[in-house]
Amino acid sequence: MKNRRIIILSFVVSILLFISLLITSMIRVGIYNSKNYDDTFASEAFTDVADTSKRVSINVTLRDSWKKAFDFDNTGNTEQNYIGHTYDFTVSNNTKHTVDDFYFTVNFNSEAYVSSAWNGAIEFHQFSSGSEVVDTIPDLRSYDPEDYNLDIVTVESDNDYTLYLVKMAPGDYLVYLPSDSSKAMEMPIETKASTTPGINLFTRIDDDVTTAFTINLEYSLHRTITTDPLFWTSIIGMGIWIIVFVVVLFFSLQIRKYRLRHERDNVIINESIETFTGFIDAKDPYTNGHSKRVAIYTRLIAERMGFSGEELDNIYYIALLHDCGKIGVPDNILGKPGRLTDEEFEIIKSHTVRGGEILSRFKSLENAHEGALYHHERYDGRGYPKGLKGEEIPLIARMICVADSFDAMNSNRVYRKKISSDYIIDELKNNRGTQFDPKIADIMLELLEEGKIKFDDPDLL
Repeated sequence: MKNRRIIILSFVVSILLFISLLITSMIRVGIYNSKNYDDTFASEAFTDVADTSKRVSINVTLRDSWKKAFDFDNTGNTEQNYIGHTYDFTVSNNTKHTVDDFYFTVNFNSEAYVSSAWNGAIEFHQFSSGSEVVDTIPDLRSYDPEDYNLDIVTVESDNDYTLYLVKMAPGDYLVYLPSDSSKAMEMPIETKASTTPGINLFTRIDDDVTTAFTINLEYSLHRTITTDPLFWTSIIGMGIWIIVFVVVLFFSLQIRKYRLRHERDNVIINESIETFTGFIDAKDPYTNGHSKRVAIYTRLIAERMGFSGEELDNIYYIALLHDCGKIGVPDNILGKPGRLTDEEFEIIKSHTVRGGEILSRFKSLENAHEGALYHHERYDGRGYPKGLKGEEIPLIARMICVADSFDAMNSNRVYRKKISSDYIIDELKNNRGTQFDPKIADIMLELLEEGKIKFDDPDLL
């Protein structure tokens, strides 16, 4: 029962541990996904290679170029004074998670003009006379400048083509807002992948484009719970828990079936042995119930000596059969009220040998014959049938000897009445080390003193 409680407690504690690990994993992932990150990039961003030392990086490459002669001040300039480039802003996800959202800010350090961009929208921030103008153009490839409050320059180009340029003065900035459409494929950015928004910018021919602006990248990551080690620890733990639980449950059911079958077999064995011993006791009405009482006393002695379980059951059965050899003793000798002749006493004594022979064939009850054969041996070596001495006598026989002698003295016999309790106690004390094993005699005296064995117990049988 104690072991069962320990097993149940272990299962409860372990499953609660694995559930707590799973909950902790979910909380950790939730906290991770709720964070926003940002990084600032300057001239070092102008490279063809992503900076993998950062979670998410941005690098800028230039392709294509157009030299233009812009006369923004109406001075009659015809010389090419501005150059346009396509700036590819490659945003790279260097993590094992997904970039759930991102946007980047381009902060201008020198004058520039934005002509177009694709996929995402651009939020412009222009400062003039201490005030800020903010407006968002969803698609720079096609828009009406009249719809916005921004400083937009109109340039007439060849072939009747009108070029709209959003002027960005030093201190102005734009925010690129990526598209979430599946066609643009800008968000989300899968692990180890990248996306490349493009913006067309015009700067003065003499300006160093690598110092024309700085970039601030802001993003959030989406970490799936399956990437968290605690998640797999909890899942594997719960998987093992389920397997162990099923195995333990299976074996527990098997053990329970075995225990029930064992208990049923014990009932059958007990009933069979008690029926057999009933035949023996029935030969002498004065000793009726003697075998069972001796078996009960012997079991109490054995229990006090530390025996338990199946071993204790076997001791009970062996004690129950200790007088089985009397089945062959004639009734007239067993029930004779007077003194036995030497010849009759030898016949009585033979019940030990006969009992040992009968039980020697009882192989399923280990050492069953020892109780019947040696229970009349004495500790001082003056008993029968072999005159064994001290611990030469099997322990079970020494226990039965004390229990048998006590019941014989505490019962009415054909040749005498039951002996008084004081006399019985004196006999047990006086015969310690002679007839009885002193340790076992002391245990019997303790059981009598504690009331575990009573001199007159009508409920015993």
